[in-house]
Amino acid sequence: MTITKRNYLLQTTLLTVLVGGIGGWAYYSVNPHHYFGGYPLIPLFFYIFGIFMISMTENCRHHIPGRMLQIYLLMRVMRMLASIIVMLIYCVIVREESKGFLLTFIANYLIYLIYDSWFFFTFEANRKMKKKKENETIA
Repeated sequence: MTITKRNYLLQTTLLTVLVGGIGGWAYYSVNPHHYFGGYPLIPLFFYIFGIFMISMTENCRHHIPGRMLQIYLLMRVMRMLASIIVMLIYCVIVREESKGFLLTFIANYLIYLIYDSWFFFTFEANRKMKKKKENETIA
């Protein structure tokens, strides 16, 4: 396991615990009549998708590094489509709680989107900085 993957998994686990545990407790405390029993499954969905995303990114980085951007964008599109499908299925099956579910799901989507964007941006910036230092050392 690479350092990048380990850091991503640790940070994503922490984010999931915070959003799932503390966020769920706060949501239930502030707005108990809109809280729904499936709330902990939302951060779990994004956590599982994050594991898939970092695994695919790491695999691409080792085998086809020239396609990193395409794979990253593909993962973003896949997460968006999977999220839309989950939201639609939930709204069709459970109609009473759909408004609260949609707002909560979208809020979690944005939280994980911001986190992933920050993580991969800093990863790419650090990678470019290391490459620049290596080039300067060689020259």
